[in-house]
Amino acid sequence: MVLLDQTELPGRRVERRYADWRDMVTAIRAMVVRGAPAIGVAAAYSAAASSRDGRPAFEQACEGLAAARPTAVNLAWALAQMREAAAGAPDEGLADELESAARRLHAREVERCHAIGEHGAGLIPPAGRVLTHCNAGALATGGYGTALGVIRSAHRRDPAVSVWVDETRPLLQGARLTAWELAQDGIPATLLTDSMAGWLMVEGRVDAVCVGADRIAANGDAANKIGTYTLSVLAQAHGVPFIVAAPTSTIDPSAATGADIPIEHRDPAEVLGDRAAGIAAYNPAFDVTPAAHITAIVTEQGVHRPPYRFA
Repeated sequence: MVLLDQTELPGRRVERRYADWRDMVTAIRAMVVRGAPAIGVAAAYSAAASSRDGRPAFEQACEGLAAARPTAVNLAWALAQMREAAAGAPDEGLADELESAARRLHAREVERCHAIGEHGAGLIPPAGRVLTHCNAGALATGGYGTALGVIRSAHRRDPAVSVWVDETRPLLQGARLTAWELAQDGIPATLLTDSMAGWLMVEGRVDAVCVGADRIAANGDAANKIGTYTLSVLAQAHGVPFIVAAPTSTIDPSAATGADIPIEHRDPAEVLGDRAAGIAAYNPAFDVTPAAHITAIVTEQGVHRPPYRFA
């Protein structure tokens, strides 16, 4: 299994190779690969590779991989898909069947992103200035992107579309990854610190906010990178449409509301860095945006409007 190490971008393009599912768990936790759909795809390939050592090894891998990160439901969803494929496969040829299943899962996630882009592009006004947070592009999804898929499709229709890119502290996924992807595509983009978004809206320079999601509850509450909730409050206060883009694999009908979504807390060192010793740091990786703040949720099935009811 080969991953593009996202912790090295944009400075270096480094590929990491993984032969064991335990190493893949470490890669997922360290965010070598990140983004809800992408970690699901990576886990599917890793589980398939583990099946070459038999069904018990495959089951052990599925259990270990599922625990790698708690918030993104795509991880558990992808492994459930792999278990379903394994249940219908004979022991002889199990590994080949699961490799094929993982490849199909990956291809379908990319197809979903293209469909999301086409559905969501119509929500972006002519010459729209779109603000996005974190990275929900090709890097986060295995290809094309969810929020960036919407932006890519909108820009293809209207080259006057441009993007405001939040830095996305503390790990700067926006500054390092989203800005890099947009530059690769030649889509006009401007970087800003997270704290500048509100003032941009005061100045009337944001026409829409478009973000991805790591888990969407049945009522439409959506967990995404920390700072997304703040943007939703600002957008509501200034009458700016707030769009969430995600495949149906990100919807968790078993979570009635956002209160049922587990929130990952990461190492405080990510926040502290080389700052003063002797002070604590709070480092939740995600927050939950209430459905009431969300103008539209775009999936591969189309544009969903409130009230949201996902089953």
